[in-house]
Amino acid sequence: MIISLDMYQTLFAAVCVLMLGRFLKARIGFLEKFCIPAPVIGGVLFAVFTCLCYVTGIAEFEFDDILKEVCMVFFFTSVGFQANLKVLKSGGKSLILFLGLVVALILCQNFLAVGLANLLGISPMIGLCTGSIPMVGGHGTAGAFGPVLEDFGVAGATTLCTAAATYGLIAGSVMGGPTGRLLIERRKLLDTVVPEDDSLLVEEEIKHERHTSMYPAAVFQLIIAIGIGTFISKALAMTGLTFPIYIGAMIAAACMRNIGEFTHKFTTHMGEINDIGGISLSLFLGIAMITLKLWQLAALALPLIILLAGQTLLIFLFTYFVIFNIMGRDYDAAVIAAGVCGFGMGATPNAMANMQALCEKYAPSVKAYLLIPLVGSLFADFLNSLVITFFINFI
Repeated sequence: MIISLDMYQTLFAAVCVLMLGRFLKARIGFLEKFCIPAPVIGGVLFAVFTCLCYVTGIAEFEFDDILKEVCMVFFFTSVGFQANLKVLKSGGKSLILFLGLVVALILCQNFLAVGLANLLGISPMIGLCTGSIPMVGGHGTAGAFGPVLEDFGVAGATTLCTAAATYGLIAGSVMGGPTGRLLIERRKLLDTVVPEDDSLLVEEEIKHERHTSMYPAAVFQLIIAIGIGTFISKALAMTGLTFPIYIGAMIAAACMRNIGEFTHKFTTHMGEINDIGGISLSLFLGIAMITLKLWQLAALALPLIILLAGQTLLIFLFTYFVIFNIMGRDYDAAVIAAGVCGFGMGATPNAMANMQALCEKYAPSVKAYLLIPLVGSLFADFLNSLVITFFINFI
């Protein structure tokens, strides 16, 4: 029996699994502790249900997921609006240096994924499903690039990317605290703690205030960026390279944001744009999760375990030896290393949870609390998309 859902019914199912995920997250401490997104919680349960129906021959579900692409483009356009060059320029050497380290991490994750895939005798494209797409990118980037990789012949790429992203959320949260604690206690870093100026680089709060009357203007700004982005995407496609559908909108949004910042001719409603982007991400993830085909993971179970083990070892070595040493070999550097474990394998909320656990136990770190959210939220996704696009086109 085939059960077909049109786009409205698919959206309805996505909202139902989102509400189920929120209900379970509020009542199960493990899910809250590791910052597992609500759409992932409910979506995995729904995906398990559809998998059981498929393998037992009871029913097969078909979805019209056209709205998934719409929600995805809205979300990544909101990410593009966060790329503020004025923030980057005024951030000082620490921000520039840390941004460079994050780009290096993204490159290492993809080179490792492709290298291990070649050693295992599987497609490098399958390897990319466990690289920076799900690691630094998380579930949002996993859901966006999964279909792109499927267009290159990687069956079940979205399922692979999502499974890797879910593992990364948990592993990054589990590793962050112990890694930071090991650095702090083994090297006696509490002796390096000094009072810090909490005015170090932070965007004015007024830019993130919410005003009910500004939500229509925020929606219009997103739509304008998406419309302009379609022309940019067409121009990029003329190069013969493959780009994700949202890359043009992200570039347009970044240009609009910075033109507004430097000319002061118009205001970018960042608070409202962030809210709309958050709603779009929830709906996008909800639709992406319910359309997973878990049975496609069976043949790649062992390679997937090896690939993810390699990424886990990489993030530990990179944070312990590279991030810590280059960021100053002090207490702040240790807290930053713990944060990178979080967003380097999961998401910025996981990074903040890791740092909060350390700071509550030892001492505050203003530097870490400012650098991690700025790079993790404002720049990492944007740069990650560009690097992934490069790898997809040239491996």
